[in-house]
Amino acid sequence: MNDLVLSLSKATKLYAGVPAIDGVDFELRRGEIHALVGENGAGKSTLTKIMAGVVTLTSGGMIVDGVDVTPRTPLEARNLGIAMVFQENSLVPTMTVAQNLFLGQEKFYNRLRGIYIAAQQFLQSLNFDVTPTATVGGLGAAKKQMVEIARAVLHKAKVIIFDEPTATLTPEEKKYFFDLVKDLKKRGVSIIFISHALEEALLLADRITVLRDGRHVVTDDASRFDRARIVQAMVGRDLSNTLYGARKATVRASGKRVLTVQNLKMAPMVKNNSLSVFAGQITGVFGLVGAGRTETFKIVAGIMKRDFFHGGEVILEDKPVRYRVPAPAVQAGIAYVTEDRKVEGFFETASIARNIYLGLLAKFPKGRAWLSRRESTATGKSWIERLKVRAIGDEAKVVELSGGNQQKVVIAKSLIQDPDLIIFDEPTRGVDVGAIVEIHELINSLADKGKAVVVISSYLPEIMALSDRILVCRQGKVVEEFSALEATEESIMYAAIH
Repeated sequence: MNDLVLSLSKATKLYAGVPAIDGVDFELRRGEIHALVGENGAGKSTLTKIMAGVVTLTSGGMIVDGVDVTPRTPLEARNLGIAMVFQENSLVPTMTVAQNLFLGQEKFYNRLRGIYIAAQQFLQSLNFDVTPTATVGGLGAAKKQMVEIARAVLHKAKVIIFDEPTATLTPEEKKYFFDLVKDLKKRGVSIIFISHALEEALLLADRITVLRDGRHVVTDDASRFDRARIVQAMVGRDLSNTLYGARKATVRASGKRVLTVQNLKMAPMVKNNSLSVFAGQITGVFGLVGAGRTETFKIVAGIMKRDFFHGGEVILEDKPVRYRVPAPAVQAGIAYVTEDRKVEGFFETASIARNIYLGLLAKFPKGRAWLSRRESTATGKSWIERLKVRAIGDEAKVVELSGGNQQKVVIAKSLIQDPDLIIFDEPTRGVDVGAIVEIHELINSLADKGKAVVVISSYLPEIMALSDRILVCRQGKVVEEFSALEATEESIMYAAIH
């Protein structure tokens, strides 16, 4: 029992009554590298954030070094010896490396010269080639990660958790990261790392735990796993799940080619990506974190810019286009339904009707800028009825709605523009079961009406249920195309991680 540094028993976390993780047991041994794998939404981040004090358990228990604990903040977790290196690093970009290292310990190091000398000696002891006086904002991804790791070691962390540590690293930086992790293990530090790259889990980990749909599936020595066993554990689910319907028996025939993307580049996320989208079809786009799916279609919609030189081509209805902002893309008939509805999707303190009407105004060139209250109310009301948005009244604020109804408002804002190409990015993320069925029916109806529809999703059953053809992205480009009639969850996942 002394071998265990950290354990969770029956760990459950509910959000609005829905479990993100459900009765998960997890054990971490002293000085081991433990990989945590599973599909997007499997509960990996929730589980590790509980350990790191970012999220608190709804029920269940956590033991560190034989003592029952409930860390409620990252500082409490750090005092227990647990540190987390997030995918989006938590460093202060305007401060130097040394200042970030000693942040929170200023009373001991209140002279800059003393901080820089101490940081230099400490970084050298770890063999980290980072300048203590460098501003963090100017460092590359690998150097930032080194600073995060150094800070964790400086605070005498017994457990370091990495969330997708290699997603933004080059091959050379990855090799250096692997060496760092092995060195930490030699120092007796226990490592948990979340990764979608199964090769990394098999290569680096001592043990592997697979989560699926918020539940623990299997934990075993890495030597007893191969790619096939991990994939099976990740995607094997109850096929009687009627939410996503039976396997497709027919697919829609492709209409005219609406969109062509050729050799699209946006460093470092999109690399020579090429694909086509056709009218009257749902094109499903699957890929793991860092595959460049969202970035590709944000370029198409004018939200992001491709590389200026040799950035490739976007061809809409046989005409090359380059949108630097979303407005001309909207006017050309492209709608992008964002995956991050709370940040990018709506004005939360405005009414449902006003949000939907603002979507209509975006369709017009600069000449139409006034707001008609009567038109806004009438237009909003018709869309509220059409999409079955459930609210106390038409003038209810969007922030007061459930996640599923908020998503319907975001969709209505786009559909009111009568687009020819509709891009749905994670259309049912954080949405309740009833709303998922309604949103899927809506997406299918758009394709039936002859619209070109793209569905980007990390959830394989959703891709399988909706798509007529499936594009699989890996490392910034489409690597495989399947007809929905021939695709299996295993073949799609193989293509995504191979």
